[in-house]
Amino acid sequence: MGIDKKTFFWALLSGALIFLSFPKFGTGILAWTAFVPLFYALQEKRFTQGLLTGFITGFSAHIGIFYWITFVVVNYGYLPVAVGIAVMLLLSAYLALYVALFSAGIVYFNRRGIPLVFSAPLLWTSLEYVKSHLLTGVPWENLGYSQYLYRPLIQIADMTGVFGLTFIIVFINVIIFDVLRIGQSNTGSRVPNKRVVAKVMAGCTLMAALFGYGMLRTGEVEKSIQKAGAMSVSLIQGNIDQNIKWHQAFQEETIRIYTSLSQQSAPVGQGLIVWPETAAPFFFQDRDDMHREVVSVALQTNNWLLFGSPSYRMEGRNAVFLNSAFLLSPDGRIAGQYDKVHLVPYGEYVPLRRFFPFISKLVVGIGDFRSGKGYEPLLIYKNGDQQKLGVMICYEGILPEAGRTYRQRGAGLLVNITNDAWFGNTSAPYQHLSMTVFRSVENRLYLVRAANTGISAIIDPTGKIVNRSGLFEKAALQGTIRFMDMKSFYSIYGDLFVYGCMMGLTLILVISIKKRGRRYD
Repeated sequence: MGIDKKTFFWALLSGALIFLSFPKFGTGILAWTAFVPLFYALQEKRFTQGLLTGFITGFSAHIGIFYWITFVVVNYGYLPVAVGIAVMLLLSAYLALYVALFSAGIVYFNRRGIPLVFSAPLLWTSLEYVKSHLLTGVPWENLGYSQYLYRPLIQIADMTGVFGLTFIIVFINVIIFDVLRIGQSNTGSRVPNKRVVAKVMAGCTLMAALFGYGMLRTGEVEKSIQKAGAMSVSLIQGNIDQNIKWHQAFQEETIRIYTSLSQQSAPVGQGLIVWPETAAPFFFQDRDDMHREVVSVALQTNNWLLFGSPSYRMEGRNAVFLNSAFLLSPDGRIAGQYDKVHLVPYGEYVPLRRFFPFISKLVVGIGDFRSGKGYEPLLIYKNGDQQKLGVMICYEGILPEAGRTYRQRGAGLLVNITNDAWFGNTSAPYQHLSMTVFRSVENRLYLVRAANTGISAIIDPTGKIVNRSGLFEKAALQGTIRFMDMKSFYSIYGDLFVYGCMMGLTLILVISIKKRGRRYD
């Protein structure tokens, strides 16, 4: 069954507000009311109408969030524009299914007397978690990430992860919707409806608790920061054009750029220099002139050097390729190597290639990568003390499980190296940065981020972006990090909050089924 024009408008408006809750075009403030139009649209709807209404909201929201997919596959996958648009729309349609299920679920629970204030937060949070993990998972710009600039609000992530903030945002949306709806029904009345007062008090109490916890924890973390061991860092942003990055003729020029920027801005006193993902666009493990040029940076500056480079290992007669990060000690030794674990489908490998041999990888460079063995920290030494670095390559910076695993294994610093040149001057580099902020808060660690074309950044354990570069500029970002050893509930117990949401969702489902059963007794 179809929907009317008014419902279509409300659904579309909600999708637009969700999209505009994220950078670079919007503001996180909009997220707190983004669902209100959708809730209006779902009033007195049937299950199938709820599915369609939710799909419209999800489809429009994800087109806005993921429009840059078209730019990537057209410019670097060399697909026709029409095909590029189709790829983006297909992804948006898939993600819209989760919003459709959310909306249909609301309709189902509403018809069985389950209040929206219970069903909506539990449903959205649970579905968002499933979306983030099903198949390869798409955790890109989950709802809570929209608040990355509001430090008092995001501190709750050290207990619940980003999903806790997602839950609260949807909860407040419900409160606002209920207040507006009940207020409309009481037009002309001078006496506030008791339910209005109760819901407003509940929302205010929750927000006060959120702010209170945020302020308290920020103060505690800042005190711990002052006591932690420090190290100077330099993040080198080479701004290498993606179109020439893998051309052999430009390899020496690329290394010259990184070498020059590193020498000009090297930390004093054995610090850490970080280059981006595949900053060395050749096989560093082959000991040739370019290998020696990179090693000379560590030797001449007397610093640790972490950088990205493709690598390989032989399995019989076949070469297996890896997306790797190498750590050089100040004396030029290879102190460690991390191989990327979570690869990007169709970006770094092609799923089911055996069944679809005609599909190629949308990346200019070498063949399919192989996943690394695990999130194993790299060891670094400062004044004789051993510290551990947790390296996350590109997409891994948006994965809560990556940062948490490193923290559990003793990492005192998170390092995200990435090449966001693929994204061009779209919203994607800004979105990518927004999500890495939460890895710092969840695990109470500093995070340094070196990006080829930007945005490079230093983020402290409260989620504050201490320093950042611009986009598409050569830059050397300098600052001081501290190796933290402050435990958080989330780093120890993980997504316990989400599992609680799923249990709550199961409980209200059982209650709704029992209510339905009583009608037939």
